[in-house]
Amino acid sequence: MRLFVSVDLPDDLAEPVADLQAELAEASGLNFTDPEQAHLTLKFLGDVEEDRVPTLSRELRAAVDEAGVSPFTVRFDGLGVFPDLDYISVVWFGTEAGGEELRRLHETIEERTTAMGFEAESHDFTPHVTLARMEHAGGKELVQDVVREREPTIGEMRVDEVRLTESTTTADGPEYSTVERFPLE
Repeated sequence: MRLFVSVDLPDDLAEPVADLQAELAEASGLNFTDPEQAHLTLKFLGDVEEDRVPTLSRELRAAVDEAGVSPFTVRFDGLGVFPDLDYISVVWFGTEAGGEELRRLHETIEERTTAMGFEAESHDFTPHVTLARMEHAGGKELVQDVVREREPTIGEMRVDEVRLTESTTTADGPEYSTVERFPLE
């Protein structure tokens, strides 16, 4: 099972995400994510044997409890890229509010999962939602201009749970399904 831990965006934010992607539609080389499946990844786990999922679920529940985060609001806005504007591999939008709570959740999840043997993150956590991946640099200048000039506001959402999510590859792209939900108390 290919798994990650996420906060999923609600359906009412799919349209603003699609509108933002439309501003980048002329940039060749971009492979857009499905706005209906937009999410913020707290931890990518990769391929996990199915018999490890019950233990993983217990550790994730403990990590979410340990973070001590109550339901909170995330406000999404601003654009960014990874790793930088000279070499773009991912285009994303970030958070204006709720970042501290997301970081606390990420830290406790990271601690628990690395103790289980999952690979540690090699970079600092930046709360973000991926808009597109850049397959080639044909549209790089347009992406650079939009990222430098635009400060879009996507909207906000109430976060009251974290999900363990499975990604299944299909001919139409990845499909995500919830394996388990971990409510914030």
